[in-house]
Amino acid sequence: METTTNTITVETTVNNPVEKVWTHWNEPQHITKWCFAVDDWHAPKAENDLRTGGTFSTRMEAKDGSFGFDFGGVYSLVENHKTINYTMGDGRKVWISFSSNGNETTITETFEPENENPIEMQRGGWQAIMNNFKKYSESL
Repeated sequence: METTTNTITVETTVNNPVEKVWTHWNEPQHITKWCFAVDDWHAPKAENDLRTGGTFSTRMEAKDGSFGFDFGGVYSLVENHKTINYTMGDGRKVWISFSSNGNETTITETFEPENENPIEMQRGGWQAIMNNFKKYSESL
């Protein structure tokens, strides 16, 4: 994994085998169920061409319609059930690893922070989304 010195890492362990975790993380019908940090937000639309060179886009919105944005990028590396690396629309890079241990999968996500919000706020937001993913995946 290539990283710069200025990165943030979040992690969770999901009580599901990597095959299920991979599906829940990557298929649009699942992404729309977990890809938001707090309950008053949602992800009404997701598109994902999961391959090296492929693109993805997820629409994240406040449920009251007050704010929303598209989160997307281009995959630089996809290794089935192991690794997803991508570059976001603003040029920042993200590295994700999926580590299988039987019926548990640890997801480690490292990303380059943006310059507008404090590091701890960014870490907290990304960790909240990761926690939401864990809760969703384990509920299936």
